[in-house]
Amino acid sequence: MAKEWILNSAMNRFQLNFKRNVGPTSESIRQCAPATYNEWRDYYFSNVRTKEHIEDLGKKLYVKITEVISAEVEDVTEQDCIDYMLQMVIDRSFDGYITEIKTVYGQLEKELMVKIEPAPDEWDRLFNVDFFIKIQDKYIGIQIKPVNQGIQLSQIFKEKDLQAKTHEAFTKQYGGRVFYVYSSKVGERKEIRNKEVIIEIRQEIERLKTDMTR
Repeated sequence: MAKEWILNSAMNRFQLNFKRNVGPTSESIRQCAPATYNEWRDYYFSNVRTKEHIEDLGKKLYVKITEVISAEVEDVTEQDCIDYMLQMVIDRSFDGYITEIKTVYGQLEKELMVKIEPAPDEWDRLFNVDFFIKIQDKYIGIQIKPVNQGIQLSQIFKEKDLQAKTHEAFTKQYGGRVFYVYSSKVGERKEIRNKEVIIEIRQEIERLKTDMTR
């Protein structure tokens, strides 16, 4: 099994199974329409590529594995492996998370037609707020939560309950409510999952504006 994986990976990497090397195999076997394995084998070697040509490709594959890949493997250190795992697990996950959040808050700005700004680090720590909307001297808080296949909504709602006190403290100090915006991947695009929150934020904006005119 391991040997087949190595052979297949190397063959694909160096494109030895590409059409330019082995010919149009799918089209050729349909043209041949063989009834037996031997019939297809004879047709291929007579009309597509010679047996010697395929054997030469096999020899090239051997050189690639035993010389090129072997030299590359010898060059890999333990630290390379540690760094790569950290990069995959930490760095790329964080980059994807930040991209998702930026995409979603961009959608919010477009829908609400107001400026949404990143919250100060202190607000993140004290109030669990990622972004804010400023309405004169009042603020509305927004927390964006990506909802992926590995994250259950029940987990998020539990976390929401735990953060309720910090959000109440934010409202008491800055006047506006804190809203959760859930996002998930739809195809290749990140979208707001609880779209009703847009209406709720609009209502809060209007409430704060009305309070200031009294």
